Amino acid sequence: MTTDWPRYQLSDADLTALRAISETVRATPDVDPRQPDFYDRHRYAVRHLPAGLWEFLDEFRHGEPAAACSVLGFPVDDGQVGPTPTHWDAERRGSHVTEVEVFMALCGMALGDPFTWTTLQGGRLIQNIVPIAGDEVRQNGHGSEALLEFHTEDAFHPSRCDYLLLFGVRNEDKVATTVASVRELDLDPADVEVLRQPRYHILPDDEHIRQLTLSQPDHPALKLVERMRDDPDPVAVLFGDPSRPYLRIDLPFMRCVGGDDDAAARRALDALHSQLLAHQHDVVVEHGTLLIVDNYQAVHGRKSFRARYDGTDRWLKKLTVSRNLRSGSGSPAGGRVLV
Repeated sequence: MTTDWPRYQLSDADLTALRAISETVRATPDVDPRQPDFYDRHRYAVRHLPAGLWEFLDEFRHGEPAAACSVLGFPVDDGQVGPTPTHWDAERRGSHVTEVEVFMALCGMALGDPFTWTTLQGGRLIQNIVPIAGDEVRQNGHGSEALLEFHTEDAFHPSRCDYLLLFGVRNEDKVATTVASVRELDLDPADVEVLRQPRYHILPDDEHIRQLTLSQPDHPALKLVERMRDDPDPVAVLFGDPSRPYLRIDLPFMRCVGGDDDAAARRALDALHSQLLAHQHDVVVEHGTLLIVDNYQAVHGRKSFRARYDGTDRWLKKLTVSRNLRSGSGSPAGGRVLV
C-alpha cells in the first residue's frame, strides 16, 4: 500500500544550518548523543533548528496528522560511517557517525524527551539496529530471516515511547519497514468493545531480558522486567478517544487473560491483526532518511531479508522519545534511562 504520510525534504539552506549546529555541539568536550547527559547539556540547541523543519516536527507532534512521517535528504558518507557492524556494540565510531546522531538527537528533542531503557544496549539512547548472526529468526531488531511481526515499541511498559525514530545509515537491499495505522482500520463495533477492555497480557520481549541476563544478571532492572513477564497486568489493546483511538500490541508476546476460555478476546485480536495486515504500508528507510513513527497511532515491523554479514547489510539508528518523561521516571527531573 502506498502512503501519502507527511514528508519533509531538507533544503541546502537547512543542511547548512544543521551543519552549523552540529559543528557547535561537536566542538564541546566528550560529545556522545548515545549518553543521557548529552541531552541535558545541549537541550537549547534545538532552538536553532531550521524553521521549516521545526514547524514540520511540531505539527506532527501536536496535530497528529498521520501515523508516521519522514525527513529526507540528510547526507551520509558511506565510507566515513564504515561497514555495517556485526553487533550493536561493534560499530566504528567517528565524527560522521556522531554528526548523524546529533541530527537524530535534535529531531528527537523537537518532539519531546529522548530516553532509553537500562535493559537495552547498555542504556545508550541512540542504538544500532543491525542483523546479528544467530538472531536470524528472533523477534527483535537484530533478526533477518523471520518477518518481524507488527508491534508497538515496548508495548508491555506503561512508559513506552510516544515516538520511535529510525534513521537509515545503510539499506542497499531496500529492506522495508512495515507500518500500519489504527486510524485506517475498519473493525466491527463488537470487536472494538472487546479490545477496549483489559482482557490481554503483553509480556516484555526477549531482548529486554536477554541482554541484562548476559551482562548484569543481578541488576534490579532485570528483576523488574522478569516480574512484568511472570505477573503482567491486564491491559486493553485500544484506548483513548473512540473517534481517534490509540493502540498497544505486540503479537508474538501477548495472550488473552482468559486464555482459551475467552474466545471473544481472541477473535477480536485476530480481527485487528487481519485489518493491520490489510492496511500495511511498506516504508523503505533509505540512507539519509529519518522515519518517525507515532507509537500510539501505529504499529511497525520489518520484512524478512537474507543478511550477508559482510559490512553492507541494513543498518538503522534508533531513538525513542517521550512526551512526558516525568511520568515514566517518577522524578521531577526526569531521568533518561528508565528501569
